[in-house]
Amino acid sequence: MATLVCDLDGVVYLGDREIHGAGEALSRLSIAGWTILFCTNNASRTPAETAEKIERVTRYEVDAGDVITSAQAAATMIDSGSSVFVLGGRGLEQAVIDRGCRVSANWQDVDTVVVGLDPTLSYERLSSAVLAIGRGARFVATNHDPTYPTPEGLRPGAGAIVAAVVRATGVEPQVAGKPHLPMRRLLASRTVGDVWIVGDRDDTDLAMGRAEGWSTALVATGVPPAAGFAPTIAVPDLAALVDHLLE
Repeated sequence: MATLVCDLDGVVYLGDREIHGAGEALSRLSIAGWTILFCTNNASRTPAETAEKIERVTRYEVDAGDVITSAQAAATMIDSGSSVFVLGGRGLEQAVIDRGCRVSANWQDVDTVVVGLDPTLSYERLSSAVLAIGRGARFVATNHDPTYPTPEGLRPGAGAIVAAVVRATGVEPQVAGKPHLPMRRLLASRTVGDVWIVGDRDDTDLAMGRAEGWSTALVATGVPPAAGFAPTIAVPDLAALVDHLLE
């Protein structure tokens, strides 16, 4: 038995475009008996929405329970019953609600601010997050990724929004997503046998694998490496990794 922990943006797809051979490669690995988990720092979608996108783009069938997001990891850091201002997408908001917290748009009424990738980011919402943290609200971030890859190039990621809040408040957040401990705990509870993690970021995917003692694979289909962590193996894409694992 073995587990592949698979990143999404830059590994399985770019935007709504499948990375060549990704769906077929996942099917081959699943037929061979591997457990496949999808782990993403993108907190803007729910696990069900993410699973639907994987299926739509790659034609590989995915159960929502096999998708683990940084929104879920961030929610584990928030006490049930907390009043939370969410600067992020519906995936993050739903994770907070599922945690048993109350989401509030009133910055004066919250004890926690959680920040992730926010497709509807506005100056007013950014200001509310800054004001709440300024009056003492706890600051949680889904992840530090400055960008994420798309067919057009790199777009600003959650880390760019988090950086704006840090700059305005002088407060550093507690971070949930890859490679941090909250995400690692969620994954460790789901993996079986030998574990491989595949991603396009050495400072998140590879760093998480190193922290857990997992084998790591770096693909060349997403964000260029930044931190200099050496992978167990470097491959052109996910299909090439699966070829290697099934040899």
